[in-house]
Amino acid sequence: MSSERSAQDYGRVAVLMGGRSAERAVSLKSGAAVLAALQGQGIDAVGIDVGPGVLDELARGGFDRAFIALHGRGGEDGVMQGALEVLGLPYTGSGVLGSALGMDKLRSKQVFIGAGLPTPRYVQLRPDSDFAAVERELGLPLMVKPAHEGSSVGMSKVTEAGGLAAAYREAARYDRVVMAEQWITGAEYTVAVLGTRALPMIRLETPHAFYDYEAKYQANTTRYHCPCGLDAETERAFQALALAAFEAIGAGGWGRVDLMVSEDGRPWLIEANTVPGMTDHSLVPMAARAAGMDFPALVRAVLDTSFAARAGQEGADG
Repeated sequence: MSSERSAQDYGRVAVLMGGRSAERAVSLKSGAAVLAALQGQGIDAVGIDVGPGVLDELARGGFDRAFIALHGRGGEDGVMQGALEVLGLPYTGSGVLGSALGMDKLRSKQVFIGAGLPTPRYVQLRPDSDFAAVERELGLPLMVKPAHEGSSVGMSKVTEAGGLAAAYREAARYDRVVMAEQWITGAEYTVAVLGTRALPMIRLETPHAFYDYEAKYQANTTRYHCPCGLDAETERAFQALALAAFEAIGAGGWGRVDLMVSEDGRPWLIEANTVPGMTDHSLVPMAARAAGMDFPALVRAVLDTSFAARAGQEGADG
């Protein structure tokens, strides 16, 4: 997938990075890599570390479009997307709805269930939850997650009876909405989405209890398998499932869908990411390489999504 646009066709591009979420450090790395790739292709790109005055900065800066390299709240959850809609500034990736649902693990899971797509069983946790009953209902081990954080921030695996309450308190440090999820024993895969295309799947292998923040960004022990080892027919079926999940939540443009495959060969959707990482450890660039696309070409393809109409925009005036 190569862009037919010239560098001048993009105009002046604001690369939005940093922000104030728990994923700020990763976002700064993603943004720096994207900025260098755009500038290296002669595109007039400017890096902006997003702070309280960002909307004034964008309004005054003469920008023609924005490349969103923000991860987490305030950048990946529809807030920045809505602000850019008000400014009339085209931007990369999903619109407001898809971004908001993609960032909300609880509600995206509810959408998957409503669409008849396979996802692990879950229970929403509250301070007065009967944690022992939840452990019995979902079985052990189980996973505990803040609903609105990315990069595995605040997540933990509960392996022993009585451990859920402490895991809930840890997750609740990051988010008032917390859920417990059935643990799926099996292999972990990710599917990168670019436009309407699913890129080659990647199988993740880590000695950690799960693919946590350290495994994602810091460890050298994480192994990435691409080709992923599945037969071609199965890989196509799982790619189609990932695309269906992405569409179900209203996401578009580009992103990533994570899934587990249990020991009996069944796929289970875990979550969708609408602004995945673009660092040297990141998965979408890895999948793009396997599809014959180098990093500058990938960045340009993502920037091309800023030209696309978003679901729900047509007829919005009437």
